[in-house]
Amino acid sequence: MPATRDPRPLTGEPLALDLLNTRWMDEGAAQDLLTDTGGLAVWLAAHGLDGFTAGDAALRNTLRARDALKAAVDGPPEEGAALVNAVLEHGRIRPTLDPQGPGERAEFDDPDWGPAWLAARNYLELLTAAPDRIRGCAHDACILHFFDTSRNGTRRWCSMAACGNRAKASRHYARTREG
Repeated sequence: MPATRDPRPLTGEPLALDLLNTRWMDEGAAQDLLTDTGGLAVWLAAHGLDGFTAGDAALRNTLRARDALKAAVDGPPEEGAALVNAVLEHGRIRPTLDPQGPGERAEFDDPDWGPAWLAARNYLELLTAAPDRIRGCAHDACILHFFDTSRNGTRRWCSMAACGNRAKASRHYARTREG
């Protein structure tokens, strides 16, 4: 099945947040890339995960991971932790040694859990690196998430060109109406 163009407005975020961003708003209507295995194939290809099969079981597991990550990022910590842990139970990291030196390899109890497990594992890495840099877009109508890599850590919008510009335009319009 050939992958089609990725229709999402924000791509290139770390794997965990990019999985969350498979849902987005477009002119007030909710969109979802993962409504079928074709959308899963697009998401897998965007992250070089085309070694995994974009089948029904992988889609179910990936949706389960997306729900777990959503709960972890936006919900009560206890609930999110339990859901993410439930996904992480399906894989592990095996330490390795090869001619280039030490390394590690992810192993899954079922390959259909691979993409879901890798996204959950990436969330742990983001939490370890900078938990305060995991953010949701500040625009009221936006549901996208990003990892703030700005130097001073003050990024507020998923995209300055889209949500940031809309917010600035709204503030400008409000000021000119008042004046």
